Amino acid sequence: MNAALRLGFPAALGCYLIWGSLPLYIRAMKHVGALELLAHRVIWSVPTAILLIALAANWRDVRAALKGSNLIWLAVSSVLIGANWAVYIWAVNAGRAMEASLGYYINPLVNVLFGMLIFSETLRLAQWIAVGIATTGVVIMAFAFGHVPWVALALCTTFACYGVIRKKVVIDSRAGFLVEVAFLAPLAAIWLIWFATTQVPGRWMGEGGWDIALLVAAGPITAFPLILFALAAKRLKLSTIGMMQYIGPTLQFLIAVFVFKEAFNLTHGIAFGFIWTALVIFTADSLMGDAKARRLARAARPA
Repeated sequence: MNAALRLGFPAALGCYLIWGSLPLYIRAMKHVGALELLAHRVIWSVPTAILLIALAANWRDVRAALKGSNLIWLAVSSVLIGANWAVYIWAVNAGRAMEASLGYYINPLVNVLFGMLIFSETLRLAQWIAVGIATTGVVIMAFAFGHVPWVALALCTTFACYGVIRKKVVIDSRAGFLVEVAFLAPLAAIWLIWFATTQVPGRWMGEGGWDIALLVAAGPITAFPLILFALAAKRLKLSTIGMMQYIGPTLQFLIAVFVFKEAFNLTHGIAFGFIWTALVIFTADSLMGDAKARRLARAARPA
């Protein structure tokens, strides 16, 4: 495994484990409100990102992110990720965590499509079979809801487009994240000022007490997985990232069923089985493909 893969796989695994557990944090802060929590996520992400960049002494990439097309693309990605956060927080607090997990089940399929259309990535036969099985599972899961799953479609579309932009922008993940939240921070601050002065006077940090610590923690909780995702996106194929992403929604799905007690029936179980079968096939084929590539590389070395 080359250096890029050695860093890419742990980064992708870490971000999906954090994202998969995020509903627990959001539900614990349900009394705060979706937009209030969103504003704090943005605001406290700014000092978190600055601290990470300062520790790495990587201000050069911040300057590069503020130039030309990089700044334009990061402005677009900031809008996409902000919309994604808003929909997700609302969905979890509205008792639709399972539908939100469906969005992230669909997202890998969109990543695979974007990988082929934009980055000319190719899939082997076994990987095509895995994608077909996963698509079947997603269709079954959508059918189980009995309505157009707009939450799922909004989440998968915004995040897939975000992933494409972060793969194309050749900027350190921490610098890119700082610029993104810097774009959103003024809007978040304006909304919070309006809220704390007109809607609930004096309410700047939730209800005080533990809310203060938990709202400040929204910065690291938001920053770390996104930075890990950006690291992975630059080092792994979008198709590989897409299939690994099933880790996150699977955790979300389990939390929705066993912790939040949302409805789970046989149709959900069948869809779940299809999706995990696809993941096993795709992962096994990817590992065998990597092993074959290493053998060929060793054989090609001069004696």
